[in-house]
Amino acid sequence: MSDPVKPTLLVVDGHSLAFRAFYALPVDSFSTRDGQHTNAIHGFLSMLLLLLQNERPTHLAVAFDISRFSFRTREYEEYKGNRGETPPEFKGQVPLLQDALRAMNITVLEKEDFEADDILATLAARGEADGYRVLVVSGDRDTIQLVNDDVTLLYPNTQGVSQLKRYDTAAVIERYGVRPEQYPDIAALVGETSDNLPGITKVGEKTAVKWLGLYGDLEGILEHADEIKGVVGQNLRDQKENAIRNRRLNRLVRDVELDVAIGDLEARPIDEDAVREIFGRLEFRTLLDRVLKLAAGEANGSAAESVAVEAAPAAPVVAAPVSKSLLDEELAKWLERAVAAEPAGLGLHVDVVGGQVAGVGIATATETVRLAWQPGRRDYEPFEAWLASTAPKIVTDAKPQLEAIARSGLEFDGLVVDPLVAGWLMRPNLQEKTLVDLVDRYLGEKVPQSDPALLVPEDGADAGAPEFAWYSLRVAPEVLRVLPEETRRLLADVEMPLVPVLAAMEVRGVHVDRARLTELSAELGARATVLAQAAFAEIGREVNLGSPKQLQEVLFDQLGMPKTRATKTGYTTDASALADLQESNPHPFLGYLLEHRDATKLRQIVDSLEKAIGADGRIHTTYGQIGAATGRMSSNDPNLQNIPVRTADGRRIREAFRNAPEYSELLTADYSQIEMRIMAHLSGDPGLIEAFNAGEDLHRFVGARVFSVDPADVTPLMRTKVKAMSYGLAYGLSAFGLSKQLRIDRAEATQLMKEYFARFGAVRDYLRGVVEQAKVDGYTETIFGRRRPFPDLNSPNRVLRENAERAALNSPIQGSAADIIKIAMTQTERAIAEAGLRSRMLMQVHDELIFEVVDGEGDALEQLVREHMGSAADLLVPLDVQVGRGASWDDAAH
Repeated sequence: MSDPVKPTLLVVDGHSLAFRAFYALPVDSFSTRDGQHTNAIHGFLSMLLLLLQNERPTHLAVAFDISRFSFRTREYEEYKGNRGETPPEFKGQVPLLQDALRAMNITVLEKEDFEADDILATLAARGEADGYRVLVVSGDRDTIQLVNDDVTLLYPNTQGVSQLKRYDTAAVIERYGVRPEQYPDIAALVGETSDNLPGITKVGEKTAVKWLGLYGDLEGILEHADEIKGVVGQNLRDQKENAIRNRRLNRLVRDVELDVAIGDLEARPIDEDAVREIFGRLEFRTLLDRVLKLAAGEANGSAAESVAVEAAPAAPVVAAPVSKSLLDEELAKWLERAVAAEPAGLGLHVDVVGGQVAGVGIATATETVRLAWQPGRRDYEPFEAWLASTAPKIVTDAKPQLEAIARSGLEFDGLVVDPLVAGWLMRPNLQEKTLVDLVDRYLGEKVPQSDPALLVPEDGADAGAPEFAWYSLRVAPEVLRVLPEETRRLLADVEMPLVPVLAAMEVRGVHVDRARLTELSAELGARATVLAQAAFAEIGREVNLGSPKQLQEVLFDQLGMPKTRATKTGYTTDASALADLQESNPHPFLGYLLEHRDATKLRQIVDSLEKAIGADGRIHTTYGQIGAATGRMSSNDPNLQNIPVRTADGRRIREAFRNAPEYSELLTADYSQIEMRIMAHLSGDPGLIEAFNAGEDLHRFVGARVFSVDPADVTPLMRTKVKAMSYGLAYGLSAFGLSKQLRIDRAEATQLMKEYFARFGAVRDYLRGVVEQAKVDGYTETIFGRRRPFPDLNSPNRVLRENAERAALNSPIQGSAADIIKIAMTQTERAIAEAGLRSRMLMQVHDELIFEVVDGEGDALEQLVREHMGSAADLLVPLDVQVGRGASWDDAAH
């Protein structure tokens, strides 16, 4: 319990806490538009704001180290010498953090030749002497020595900086068994690995505490060293200089000359303009809101003492117009007037319960309407007519709402903007995943949300459909405003037309033969059991084949096999490493283990598919339109894109995907070598273009050039090597990677790449140019203008930079392929409707589309699909579409 009379001095170790925040929060999830990493700043400020709110200090300061060098390194050169290079992603964050603190009028202190802990110790000593309650916030255990009746240490736990353990004298005694002032003696004896201070060999914390209990302090222990028996006693006598040096170095300085007095650290009003500027630069909308509220005394209703009340109030929260309920003629007139008033579109939001429409909200800039939806009511006919019309509509996260509309028997048209999709195009790492996130980022406002701990939300505490519709309408132009012109075209021409197509496919689903899956699951289970028993027989005992720890013991201890790549928990037992191990050091146990893994994995896929079959006998997957930075779509619940195609068992799974009884067959269509065709187009390489335009076997054609033989003399092995290299180069494959993939000597792989580039130089020039241009622009771009940012291309960290370079190499190719299949889906869906066909598109799997065919429509559908998939992009080479038809997905393979 804090002393209500004493003022409170809060002193924080800036470097210590910022560094912990850096490792607690993912680097990739916290960066600004221009690539500045901000995770350490965000974590530190979040922690600090919580402290200000909870502790309400009257005085505060944050101390930083100037460098690694201090009087301690002069005395002992190896002090902290074991610490690696500071991550480059962290270095640039400290000055920005200090700017943010200064804008909040929080004193920032540094002192040449001293560490931040020495500044904290000095301030704690002064505060204690002047009658303050002192709170020291640090992740350095040396600060434990500062704890006493007036000084409390707040120490972060292992999870980062979100939780702080409070150490008063009693807590220190409970944790370490000694008083706070004795803790440095423990550290001196045991040593401090983090500071590169070796202690006394074989002396651990328990031994040190025992000695302190007997002799009082380090000096007393050394005086009685001759009385301590055994190896540890001898080690103490031989290595006592280590302990003496450690104690000298870990003693914090309490009289550093500082340019400030305690009174100068009094909490002051924030500089709101400076706060808005730096937090805007850091793109911290949520934290800005917290700072302004705290400054205005709004946090917890009483935290004005944390940061002075004189600061300007936070930006006002804009309340949505009170919604009204309209029916029949009133609703028709309102819609007519609203459409005229909002030519860009009305905001729309559908509440979905059990996959059906449960409520509807419609909004203009100044009005909102709520429809408590009930199917079949004639009162809502004006709404249904508007919903089915081409009148523009703005809907956030539209796809599930369009599905509910379809399942409720309603028609929909006129979607012009989904702000969530638009926001993803601007920031493809998708930090904004909901409308709430978008409103926070682009409007700087909070969508009303009730306390999630409440079972029944308070009246008015939660935004409903009308409010969501209103926020969607307001946030859409703000998101569109920041999109480059090419990206706006991509949104309008590719992404938005795709939303209703995906919604329709999800509603349709695909018919699956449950009996086939059940039979295959049983077979795979039985096979896995036999393989497990065979593996156990090889080692003479049973183990958990899914346990990495037990597998490590079997492989590396019992069987003595060569160690794989080291991990934090030993050595990796992942599939790739074990496959390499089996090739270099084959063993029956390993062979059975790998087969068992394959069978088990396949059975898991089969079982997930069987569980997903609905009452209609169909699987309804969910397509992820947004999320992947490349633009590629995903399939979830279940994933239909991870079913093997080149194995017999994988083909048996595909056999279970069949046309429903009312349809005659399935039709599959996919692009042949689409990524290599895009490579030919983007690079303009005459050789690749010639091969595709001549309709030749690409890899045979390339093999003939690389190996200087006639196409007829290209062997299967030559073709395999060239194929692996052609695709590998587009993914940044190195000579080492190629040698590993093809199981050839590295020198041969290097020569192979040289021969390839000697004959296809435009490919080499294009790949080099992609990375160089991306370093200038900060992003790559597809044929259709899809941008993917790469802030790490100019990182001083070699690993991050090279990873970014490899990803940037293929991003325009992968992204263009994603754009093309999306365009093909939209064009094909539209053409099927215009042709009056009853056949329909069911699935998208990478570059393949699967259709369900009505009897008698097969030829017409095939012609239509070939035409519209083949014309989805105008490239320098043709888009070759391969089509197959059959009773199952596997039968229709081509």
